[in-house]
Amino acid sequence: MKSATTSSVWAAFLALAASCGFPRLPEITGGDDTDAGDGGDAGGGDDDPTVRLELIAGNIGGSGNVDGFRFAARFSYPSGVALDRTQNVYVADTYNQTIRKITSAGAVTTVAGAYLQLGSTDGTGAEARFNFPNDVAVDAAGTVYVADMYNHTIRKITAAGVVTTLAGAAEQIGTADGPGPMARFRSPNGVTVDDIGNIYVADNGNYTIRKITPDGIVSTFAGMPGEPGNSDGTGPSARFRDPRDVAVDRSGNLFVADASTVRMISPTRVVTTVAGAAGPGYNDGPRDVARFSQIFQITVNALGYVYVTDEAMIRQISPEGTVTTLAGAKGASGADDGAGTAARFNQPAGLASDANSTVYVADSGNHTIRKIVISDVTTLAGMASPGTSADGQGPAARLASPWGVTVDRSGNIYVADTFNETVRLITPAGVASVLAGSPGKFDVVDGTGPDARFYLPEGLAIDGAGNLYIADTANETIRKMTPDRVVTTFAGTARVSGTDDGVGTAARFWGPSSVAIDGAGNLYIADRYNAVIRKITAGGTVTTLAGAAGMSGSVDGTGADARFARPSGVAIDGAGNLYVAEEDGSVIRKVTAGGVVTTLAGVGGMKGSVDGTGSEARFNYPSGVPLDSAANVYVADTSNATIRKITPTGVTTTIAGVAGMKGILLGTTPRLSSPKSVAVTGDSIIIADYNAILVLRHGAR
Repeated sequence: MKSATTSSVWAAFLALAASCGFPRLPEITGGDDTDAGDGGDAGGGDDDPTVRLELIAGNIGGSGNVDGFRFAARFSYPSGVALDRTQNVYVADTYNQTIRKITSAGAVTTVAGAYLQLGSTDGTGAEARFNFPNDVAVDAAGTVYVADMYNHTIRKITAAGVVTTLAGAAEQIGTADGPGPMARFRSPNGVTVDDIGNIYVADNGNYTIRKITPDGIVSTFAGMPGEPGNSDGTGPSARFRDPRDVAVDRSGNLFVADASTVRMISPTRVVTTVAGAAGPGYNDGPRDVARFSQIFQITVNALGYVYVTDEAMIRQISPEGTVTTLAGAKGASGADDGAGTAARFNQPAGLASDANSTVYVADSGNHTIRKIVISDVTTLAGMASPGTSADGQGPAARLASPWGVTVDRSGNIYVADTFNETVRLITPAGVASVLAGSPGKFDVVDGTGPDARFYLPEGLAIDGAGNLYIADTANETIRKMTPDRVVTTFAGTARVSGTDDGVGTAARFWGPSSVAIDGAGNLYIADRYNAVIRKITAGGTVTTLAGAAGMSGSVDGTGADARFARPSGVAIDGAGNLYVAEEDGSVIRKVTAGGVVTTLAGVGGMKGSVDGTGSEARFNYPSGVPLDSAANVYVADTSNATIRKITPTGVTTTIAGVAGMKGILLGTTPRLSSPKSVAVTGDSIIIADYNAILVLRHGAR
């Protein structure tokens, strides 16, 4: 146990995007959903058992906030782990602002806190609030202690889930000793508890190790506040450089993860260096020659073996002081399970170990909890998501945050693979390949296929002749790709933002994010940072249809009298009406062919997740807004991790996902992570979400 943007380029990089979809898609074979529906609470959207989410291409792992069984669960940069006496693992799920529990059977639940709800509130279970909880420890009675880093406090969770503040005061920074609420900490990073109930804290910002007695009295155990260093010594004469974590053995010796060294504090407060030396390095061997790069977390087992996380490795220190690399490899990050140096980690943080020398790892960058038995590494809970580019079929393909998707009449899916700087094709059989651009190479080069270059492309639309139009967002342009993969710049000038209307390259855009096309070949652009809707004729003439450049808001009106707040998605119906997903306003707008703007659903600036009619509905940073043949509007409600439906009469319902439950789960109780765009085709909805392309079908199979 743990005892035991200032420029449009960067704004575009961080912003959300969408695209609209086109005609009916033939049947598409989905991917494997092994383990995807084993856990989590039942239901999804309106809990329609005839709705099923399937994988088309990519990977469904990564960060999120979902309870469930093993690989169905999702975490977000977990930083600390601890074990109780019945082998339950407790997790400081730092970016989710929650404390999670994994049973010995692998079932993951949330013990306390609420997803993305920061605060310092005491209370029971989901009523409590944390502010980047960084570490946990568990005592013999099953009480959990939390280093609540940015609240600068130590919290306590009873077995019944009641959270109280044990020591410190929320957001009150200092170094005061004394009774619980009178004490002060500065960014406490690590926490551990000994067999008699004393709690020790790595008070990182104060460069000290603190002690909290069972009756709540806080004292400085070793080090001097505000004085960093590497000196051994007794109590206040010792110095610490970067104390990140603490662990205690059965004899009461305290081990400290301190920058590139492992320190030990005896029960009489004598501080010595166990292994490593000041300054980073890497070397296995006896304590005097061993070197570490950057130690973040530490644990010690019942046999006296100490384990530390060091970059992408787990290192072991024997009771005699010999350092070896238990798992992982120097300079090699990844998510691979395997034995010893064949395994890969990504920013491993928290560690815990049991009496059998099994080591548990909070693999923060992979959003997983790993388990090491002897030297064999497996994934206990969560699912990593490799962010690479690879062609292939179904789950063998790799995408990197695809933000745009559209479909042609033959059922081929086109994807703006945004962070890979490419446009991809996925066949009806689920085979993904790169159509244009080169993975990882951004620029603004016209050319054929791999010779072309894009810069964070987002939205896509396709015309009847098979020409693809691309919102090349960070390049501030609209690009055109012919069926034979020839890419040209259709409108705008690369890397030159502005508001000018004009013909072709004389026009200017600022963060164009989405494209729609009507039957006459006119394009419509959600010009995100200009806060306007633009129109481009088939001949390339650009005009501003609605909104006023640089004038943000959620105001209804005609033409330049209307206001938009970061329009991100645009779609068009057969009558020439446009539908706009307004990201910052969190509303869905309607623009007639004459430029009259009204609000279809939601209230400008009022975020939430509420179904209802018209202004009763609430959205949270919506992006994509395609329509089906019956004029229903579908919304990728990005920050709610849901897909919403708006009928022609303005009634909004949730059809997939559950607000606040982030993480892709396949099957009949679907969950989504961060849906960016959708395309409607027949009775199926294609979704670009995180690093995957998904299909939501009606009709159980």
